[in-house]
Amino acid sequence: MKKTYYLFNPGRLQRRDNTLKFTPYNDEGEELEPRFLPVENVEELYCFGSLEANSALYNFLGQEQIPVHFFDYYENYTGSFMPREYLLSGKMLIAQVRFYQNPGKRLKIARLILEGASYNMIKNLKYYNKRGRDLDVLIEVMEDLVIKIPGTRAIDELMGIEGNIRKNYYAAFDLIINDFSMGGRSYKPPLNEVNALISFGNMMCYSQCLRAIHQTQLNPAISFLHEPGERRFSLSLDLAEIFKPLLVDRVIFKVTNKKMIQSLHFEESLNRVILKANGKRIFVQAFEDRLRETIAHRTLNRSVSYKHLIKLECYKLQKHLLEIEEYKPFKMWW
Repeated sequence: MKKTYYLFNPGRLQRRDNTLKFTPYNDEGEELEPRFLPVENVEELYCFGSLEANSALYNFLGQEQIPVHFFDYYENYTGSFMPREYLLSGKMLIAQVRFYQNPGKRLKIARLILEGASYNMIKNLKYYNKRGRDLDVLIEVMEDLVIKIPGTRAIDELMGIEGNIRKNYYAAFDLIINDFSMGGRSYKPPLNEVNALISFGNMMCYSQCLRAIHQTQLNPAISFLHEPGERRFSLSLDLAEIFKPLLVDRVIFKVTNKKMIQSLHFEESLNRVILKANGKRIFVQAFEDRLRETIAHRTLNRSVSYKHLIKLECYKLQKHLLEIEEYKPFKMWW
C-alpha cells in the first residue's frame, strides 16, 4: 500500500535504480544516515526543509506519478511538483471554463461550496457545545449568516458572508481549546500557537485537495468561490473550505486538548510563531491518522476514508459541470 512520506530535514534526494535515496543533513550541514524509499510504496512527498535534487530525479518522479509539495521554514506552502496531467480532458476543461464564465452558474457553485463549509463548521461547534463549551450564541449568529447565502447576487457579497461566518467560527476556538489562546485569526504571519497550527494545517489540507484534483479531470486553476489568480491552484482553495473543519480543525482540537502539542513545540521568530520540527511531526501524524479514518458512506454503501472523500467531491463537481448530476457539497452527517 502506498503512503505519504514527510521529509522534515534538509537533504539530498536521488534516484537509485527503482529506489529513492534521501540523505538528510543536520543543523551543521553534515550528512546523516540515508533513508531508502522503494518507489512503488511512495504516493507523494512533503518537503519541509531545503531539498537538493536534479532533473533526472524529477523525470523519474514524473514517470512514477509522484508529486512533491514544498514548504519553507516558516510553514508557508511554496509550491508543488506535479507529474504531467495524464487525465487531461478537453471536454472537461471547456465545461469548467464555461461555468466559470457564466456569472449565474459560477455563483451557484460558489454558494453550494460555502453552504457545505458552513454546515461543517457549525457541526463542529455543535459537537463541542454538547460537551459543555457554551457555544449557543456563536452557533446562532453563524446560522443567521448561512440563511443569507442563497440570496447573494455576487461573489464579493458571498465572500463577505464567508468572512463573517469564519470570524464567528474562530471566536469559538478560545472556548474549545484549553491551554492556548487564539485571540482572532492572524496569518502571514501567524502571531500565536493556535494560528500557527491553523496555517500549517490549512496548507496540508490544500495540498491534499490539489492531489485529489490531479487524480481527476478537473483543472486546479479554475475555481468558483475563490477568484482564480496567477501562480495558485485556486480550485484547491474551494475544496479545502469544505474539508478544513473535518480534517484540520478537529486535529487541532485533538492535539492541543490532549496535550500532544504544547508550548515547547513552538518557537517565536521575526514576530511570528512557528511550529518546530518535532511539533510538525506530531501534527502530521495526527493528520495522517485522520485521513485514514473511515466512515460508512450513505450512497456507496461501503466504508471510505476521509482522504477518499476529497476525491469523491471532485467527481461530484465533474458531474455537475458536465450537467450529469446536480452538485451537492459534502456535509458531515454523523
